[in-house]
Amino acid sequence: MLYFSRWKATAILLGTLLVCLFAVPNFLPDSVVDKWPKWAQRHVVLGLDLQGGSHILLEVDSNAVRREKVENLRDDVRRALRDAKIGYTGLTARGDAVEVRVREIADVPQALTKLRELSQPLGGILGGSGQRSVDVADQGNGVIRLTVTQAAMTERIRQSVEQSIQIIERRVNELGTVEPSIQRQGVDRILVQVPGLQDPSRLKDLLGKTAKLTFRLVDMNNSAADAAQTGRVPPDDELLYEGRGGQRTPILVEKRIMVSGEDLTDAQPGFDNRTSEPIVSFRFNTTGARRFAQTTQENVGRPFAIVLDNEVISAPVIREPILGGSGQISGNFTVESANDLAILLRAGALPAPLTIVEERTVGAGLGQDSIEKGKIAAYVGSGLVVVYILATYGMLGLFANIAVAVNVAMIFGILSLLNATLTLPGIAGIVLTVGMAVDANVLIYERMREEARSGRSAINAIDAGFARALATILDANITTLIAAVVLFFLGSGPVRGFALTLIIGIFTTVFTAFTLSRLIVAFWVRMTRPAAVPI
Repeated sequence: MLYFSRWKATAILLGTLLVCLFAVPNFLPDSVVDKWPKWAQRHVVLGLDLQGGSHILLEVDSNAVRREKVENLRDDVRRALRDAKIGYTGLTARGDAVEVRVREIADVPQALTKLRELSQPLGGILGGSGQRSVDVADQGNGVIRLTVTQAAMTERIRQSVEQSIQIIERRVNELGTVEPSIQRQGVDRILVQVPGLQDPSRLKDLLGKTAKLTFRLVDMNNSAADAAQTGRVPPDDELLYEGRGGQRTPILVEKRIMVSGEDLTDAQPGFDNRTSEPIVSFRFNTTGARRFAQTTQENVGRPFAIVLDNEVISAPVIREPILGGSGQISGNFTVESANDLAILLRAGALPAPLTIVEERTVGAGLGQDSIEKGKIAAYVGSGLVVVYILATYGMLGLFANIAVAVNVAMIFGILSLLNATLTLPGIAGIVLTVGMAVDANVLIYERMREEARSGRSAINAIDAGFARALATILDANITTLIAAVVLFFLGSGPVRGFALTLIIGIFTTVFTAFTLSRLIVAFWVRMTRPAAVPI
């Protein structure tokens, strides 16, 4: 057990040194690290509880998801009946259902067949139980009722939350923040934690906007002012407003969407060459470019409203066809608002509005206080362990302390390599790992002491101590590893931070206690040839 070939010893030392080197950037100024290659600029990211930042809990508007689901079903019913050339009337949405009356009773069987095609089996586990997305029922007298099932609603809400998490992550990353934590909580809530962001107002503005962008034509045949005064809006129009604050101008825009923001491929802030005002330049994909070109060709001279979240940003007049698939949005932007709008458009529109349920701001001072207390706890705990091991095991205790120090360095090296986020519970995990590493060495040394008492020679006792302690060390660490893995996959936030450092610490502990310590002891034995075990 104490024999190491030259190549094996070299591999152990070089591997240990390489992992420890990844921890070096954490202890150097950013001005020095920034000059290094990108692959070497890895460091541990401090969590929200250590460097402060913003904590926001968002809730997806489930009612809006339900309304959208029913509206989409109504549009599907309209399209299906029109494609089948079946006359209908009274197409209305009520609650979670859509009702339609077929004009000719003789057409009801054909209408039922066509509308049942809209009901799809739900995928995944639910699909095996035979549940479908829509229940279609004949109410008599030509009335057909289509009801969105509860299972379909639940699945749609789940999809909306998952899609929202992806969009929120893109929006937050565009801010240039480091390692935001975005995770689902419960059925319809999303937790956003952004370390280092002390002013959450801009973050709330970005997260609170649905960012649903549409391009629609302005109705020039009806008066928007009259519609605003009387409340009578033409059935094919929608009354929206342009401008903010007290100067809001009513505009009648057509409900029909000519081009959707979903067809955008890029959006960038910039400045107008003529007026030097901030603008947002955008570019469409192939489908969007074709629709945009066709719309501008057919409507030269008409105002074209750019609508974001039911608010008209601007309504410029189409002077000439725009065939290049790109354009720009202007509307009294500031530099920051233009940049924020570009971020929103690049990230995409949320599937449903989000409301802020809870918000907290953790001050940098509180985070620094946590760091200082964590350092004190780590220093005191480690110091006591070092003194105890030295006093109990002498020279071998010194070897154990070296292995423990390397163990901690390797933990920070691996965390840096992963760009992991270190939280206060994570520091607790590292401190716990120190105790576990010492415990592994204690098992080995006590085995050595027992072997020496039984009459073995010093070298044989040392060799047997490592050999016979291995099974006990592995058993103890594997059981802890199982618990840590369960914590990591089932826990959230700080719990996962604790579990991550503990998992890494278990692997480094086994390596340093059984491999690195054994190598150090082997070197010492080879040089000194001890006559007795120095314990």
